[in-house]
Amino acid sequence: MLAIRLADFIDRAAIEALVHEAYAVYVPRIGRPPAPMLEDYGALIGNGRVHVLEDETGIAGIVVLIPEEHAMLLDNVAVNVAAQGRGYGRMLIAFAEAMACAAGYRTIRPFTNERMTTARAHLATTL
Repeated sequence: MLAIRLADFIDRAAIEALVHEAYAVYVPRIGRPPAPMLEDYGALIGNGRVHVLEDETGIAGIVVLIPEEHAMLLDNVAVNVAAQGRGYGRMLIAFAEAMACAAGYRTIRPFTNERMTTARAHLATTL
């Protein structure tokens, strides 16, 4: 069964491992670790900004949402490499849209690096 829930501090190590694995492919493309690999997930979790998608194997994806003045920042969407291709990314983005609407936002602002062409193309067709 799939479920999306607010992350807890006990999830931190799994979240950091998932993000590192999901974004490792971009290090050679952009010449450095992407911003999501450098985030302070303890602080983000503590501020209620991280949601996790769980499947039968555990945490399979995450979404980081940060409220801004005029938009909800979609700071990060990551899916475990082994779970990619199952539609989890689309589910997390749909969840982000629902959360933004529930918070009264009319806009989601995705954060991506211009060299992360795969992620940018996915967001462009999904949002």
